[in-house]
Amino acid sequence: MFSKSKINEPGPKAADTAKPAAPEAKAPAAPKGADMTSTAPKAKPPASVLSSDLHIQGNLKTSGDIQVEGSVEGDIRAHLLTIGETATIKGEVVADDVVINGRIVGRVRGLKVRLTSTARVEGDIIHKTIAIESGAHFEGSVQRQDDPLAGKAKNPAPAPAPAAAQKV
Repeated sequence: MFSKSKINEPGPKAADTAKPAAPEAKAPAAPKGADMTSTAPKAKPPASVLSSDLHIQGNLKTSGDIQVEGSVEGDIRAHLLTIGETATIKGEVVADDVVINGRIVGRVRGLKVRLTSTARVEGDIIHKTIAIESGAHFEGSVQRQDDPLAGKAKNPAPAPAPAAAQKV
């Protein structure tokens, strides 16, 4: 019994206290510098959730993640955008990852676009990769681009060329 008590209390605590003494000296040095600051940006914040009773009129822009359950009348730009089953978006959606469970009326631009079986999309989809589950409703065109997030500059260039060809 005495050995158990001695092992559980003084032995490990003394050893742990003695060993972390050197790291503790290093630990205060870390918070003084940019280590704490660099640790905070590295930690990924949770997605912002727009609840089902929320109606937004206006544009949303973030470098983080958004989960929409309500309705948005405006454009949305995010890193990861999840459209919930109860959500309705009327506007352009631009994100690295787009997961659509609800309804979008407007253009969708994303590196990865996924339409689940409950998705309802009315508009064009410009993507690098796309997945459409059975049961998804989609009306519009699909176009693959290597960089769909910066594809607006590519669209005007081809348009004048055919117009010039028609005039000649």
